Formats: sequence, structure tokens, C-alpha cells
Amino acid sequence: MANRHLARSIVLQTLYEWDFRKLSPELALGLLKRNILEFAPGLSDSAFLDELLANILSKKGDLDKIIEKAAPDWPIDRISTIDRNVLRLGLFELLFSDKEEVPAKVAINEAIELAKTFGGENSGKFVNGVLGSIYKEIGEPGKDAAPRKKKEEVPFDKMPIKKLGGAVVYAKDGKDVYLALVHDIFGHWTLSKGKIGDNPDIVDETVEEGTIREIKEEIGVDIAIKADLGSNEYVASDPEKGKLRKQVHYFLGEAKFVPLKLEKKGGLDDAKWFKLADILELNFYEDILPIVTKAINLLLKK
Repeated sequence: MANRHLARSIVLQTLYEWDFRKLSPELALGLLKRNILEFAPGLSDSAFLDELLANILSKKGDLDKIIEKAAPDWPIDRISTIDRNVLRLGLFELLFSDKEEVPAKVAINEAIELAKTFGGENSGKFVNGVLGSIYKEIGEPGKDAAPRKKKEEVPFDKMPIKKLGGAVVYAKDGKDVYLALVHDIFGHWTLSKGKIGDNPDIVDETVEEGTIREIKEEIGVDIAIKADLGSNEYVASDPEKGKLRKQVHYFLGEAKFVPLKLEKKGGLDDAKWFKLADILELNFYEDILPIVTKAINLLLKK
């Protein structure tokens, strides 16, 4: 079994490089041979590695769709390169491997160990959550399995739209200006945000009102909106609705410099105040950085 763990590690390293460099599947097989020679020259089970890598690459599209449904708030391209390939490997073994050789719980545990070894601080927890939810939904893979009807791809302009409101929250403490940011389980600092207009108990809520309410619920501060920062949009997957468009409108919001109280949900694990001078050194998503930069420019003019 130790050889199998080593074999999975080498396949994962190959998948990571193939994904990071955006190579063709054919080149991935060449990378695998190089990695075997470098990391396990005496490995007797090379056929297992060849077959595992080829099968994961051939089913990549199907695996990614399942991952997106199990982690609906995180499109596949927002998951870190190492974590999404651990998930592809673990999910393939969970769904398609010989269950006598690789029982479901072994597939999940192996993926968790790979995530802990090669991923970030929260990778093991994230992989466990995604694969665990899939396992609970499908039950023991291979038992009473009936082919599921494939859903038709919905064109972008036909996808349902979910509206959200978010804010670059700032506060002053003496001469210093701070921004409040939230941290997600993929290692990114991002902006606090939440759903607008989907609560039947709140009638005729404006985007500004909804944003103020969501910021209060998520990080525990009251804000006063000072400027409109614009919008961005991305495609996510919902377990029931399938793919949908998330449209987020951002504002610049002023708050008092008080301790943040994070509501831990939706993949968030921390919230902190940062001085303006430290902000651009943080790890942001590409679509968030322009919003943050615009807010900083406005604050520097004040």
C-alpha cells in the first residue's frame, strides 16, 4: 500500500504540472514517465500510474462538473491548482476504481492525506468536505448504480442570475486607515458579500440596503455607504439549479474600527483589519483586485 500512496503522489505531481502549464494530455503522459524516473525509479507498479493518469484526464470534464456541484460557491478555476487535482484524483477513485482494491473510504482518506502533504493549511479539510458530501449523496459507489440522465448545457445568456452585494469596508484609527477583509479556505483574502433579494421576509430591499445587512451579518460591523465601486460577474454551480451567473455589486463602506466577528459560512475561515499599506501584498482573486484598487485610490484622495 505504501507503493500505491507513492504512486498517487507522483500522479498528483504530474497533474499539478500539467494543469499549471496548461499542457495537452499527451504531454502529461511524458511528464509522468519523467516523474517516475526522478522520484521512484524502482517502482514496480508503473502500469497503475499510467492507467490512473490516463483515466483521470479522459474523465476530467465529468469530474469537474461533479466537483462544482459539491462546492457550489467555488467555480473550478477558483480552487487552487493542487486542491482541484487532489479532488480529481480522489473523485475518480471514489467513483470509478475497483471497489475491492480501493474502497470508498480509502479513496477519500488517500485524497485527504495528499491534500495535507501538498496543499495549504486548510486543504485537507476542504477535500474531506467535498468528497464527503459526494459520498453521502451517492451512497456506496457501485451499489444499485443506475445511469443518470445527463443535463443539457445551459447557454450563458439563459443561466439564472443571482444578485449579491459586497463592500470594501474601511475604518479610521487615528491617522491610519484600515480595510476589513475575509479569508477563504482556498487561501485568498477577499471582500465581504452576500445575497440580495432572495429573502421573502424582506420586501423591496435595495442593493445598498441588502449590502449593509449582509456585511453586518457576515463580519459584525455597521457600514455607511460612501461610493459605488462597480460590479463583477462569474459563473458558479448550484446543486439544484445547476450553473448560474453571480452578479456582485460592490460599494465603499465606512465602519467603526471595532473587532470583526466572522460568521463562518460559505468557505470563509477568518476576518481581519489590514492597513492600506499592506493590502496589495495579499493574495486576492484577479476579479477582486481592481475593485480593491479603486477603493484605495478613492481613500487616498480623502
